[in-house]
Amino acid sequence: MYRRVPLGPPSLWPKLIPVLDTNVVIRLLVGDDVRQAHSAEQLVTTEPCTVAISVLMECEWVLRACYALTTPAIEASFRDFLNLDNIGAADPLLAQRVLDAYGSGLDFADALHAAQCSDGQRLMTFDKRFAKNARKAGLHGVTLLKS
Repeated sequence: MYRRVPLGPPSLWPKLIPVLDTNVVIRLLVGDDVRQAHSAEQLVTTEPCTVAISVLMECEWVLRACYALTTPAIEASFRDFLNLDNIGAADPLLAQRVLDAYGSGLDFADALHAAQCSDGQRLMTFDKRFAKNARKAGLHGVTLLKS
């Protein structure tokens, strides 16, 4: 399949919405590189931006592994970040479900995998703890596969 190239000068092309990468989100949350943080802040204060849930998953790992933040601190940071005026989750309902499950004790990646299951689907796992905690978090599609 071919992607259609816009005709005419670039000034007439449709404006693309910025989608933030992990390093941009981390700069906004942590501010550890002043120049990059400033550039990121300028972007999000002047244009509406979006962030994919997969980027938040990578950010969770970075914040936990590199910055030693706790789950409650990461969850609160993500919720505050997604409530900023010019920031939106690519899939707001999925982000809400993932953050709710993460806040109730699920690993972020597990919460994402479980929350992506639609009605009529089951996420099969050998992880007993995951299956139990997913039910507690209200994600009922996680099913223990017995060996």
